Amino acid sequence: MKVRRSLAIATPLVAMAAGVPAYTYLGTDNVHNAAPSAAAAPSLGDFALKKGSDRAAPLKAMNKALKKSSVTALLNASGQRKLGSGCGGKAGVPAKSLVYCFNKEDSTTKKWVPQGVTSSSDATADEAWGANKPMMVVWYADKAIRLTFVNPAKKTYRHVLLTYPKLKGKSANYTDIDLHAGGVAWFGNYVYVADTVHGLRVFDVTKIFDLGKSKNGTTKKKGLVGLHGKTYYGHGYRYVMPQVGSWQHKNGDAPLTKCKGSGPPRTSWVSVDRTARQQPKLITGEYCATASPKGRVATWPMKVGTGLVSSGGVAKADWAAPLPDKKIQGAVRSHDFWWFTHNVDTAGGAKRGQLLVTSWNAQKKGWGGVQRRTISYGPEDLSCFRGQRRVWTVAEHAGKRALWGTLEEPCNTN
Repeated sequence: MKVRRSLAIATPLVAMAAGVPAYTYLGTDNVHNAAPSAAAAPSLGDFALKKGSDRAAPLKAMNKALKKSSVTALLNASGQRKLGSGCGGKAGVPAKSLVYCFNKEDSTTKKWVPQGVTSSSDATADEAWGANKPMMVVWYADKAIRLTFVNPAKKTYRHVLLTYPKLKGKSANYTDIDLHAGGVAWFGNYVYVADTVHGLRVFDVTKIFDLGKSKNGTTKKKGLVGLHGKTYYGHGYRYVMPQVGSWQHKNGDAPLTKCKGSGPPRTSWVSVDRTARQQPKLITGEYCATASPKGRVATWPMKVGTGLVSSGGVAKADWAAPLPDKKIQGAVRSHDFWWFTHNVDTAGGAKRGQLLVTSWNAQKKGWGGVQRRTISYGPEDLSCFRGQRRVWTVAEHAGKRALWGTLEEPCNTN
């Protein structure tokens, strides 16, 4: 396959809808593939999700026991970590990208690994969440997950521990969540976190608790979480955010590691399509390490105010397709364009990943020509920040870590 090295490719992949300019790709490393061979269409019945157990009782107890915080208050509270600069080169981020760097501790830690990205552009049609227009990054560690609220306006960020609420007798309690958390999507008040085996975990930004301002909370003792004696702990974090619900595969668990090509899919990543004048959609997909069976991607109708559309406690996907390649780490769609992150790491050493750009041909029931561009090391989940016309991801590897966004014309508010 020949690599073209040019400043621009004059021929767009496809033309956009009337009134929107055709998309011309920019970059220095571009590979054009023929359309992938067609694969059998996935069965939509495999993607059915049922609503998980109700967490109302422990959440009610937490409301009484701890002081709540808004997103705005969290972003403006003291003790923020500072976004830095200079990480783009080490992470292999493409030129002309907007790059945010975590501090030294978070850039080099191997305990915590970032996976998913979302923002206020996913959350609301007007992208506004106060004056901050925050972003989020989800991380996993050994038997724990956290969510980072990024404030681009102030170049600061704050980690929040994600927890599972429960009761200890009649008292509120919570535990860590043991999850890979491969992707995250913010829609309205709800935050959807990918649960590889079961489906989706759901959190609510109106239910964030401030241990620093709670009389019975503490930010000390990093080894403790939940209620111990009469004190609430969160591994030293000031804020905890409990799970409020879940969506679980109706037809049983998905496989943890290997893909089957049928049955409940692995939920490896999640994103939002907020293309204007269309119903918002949640997108889920599965990472598969081998070319066969192919991983699958699906879309789910969303409704402002309530989130995932369901009937009788069951949510159904309205479209699904096989993925255009193996090792897909994330995807997002806007104006019928699709972006996929492709992991090309090898046993001989890490290589920079790829950004695959293509569109779905409904008549031929397959992907159009796929363009591949070399991007950062370890690119993960994707999110479209429409007002910026940027598609964002996070480079996951310690020492090569960056939160970055590339200009992509079809990612817009039109």
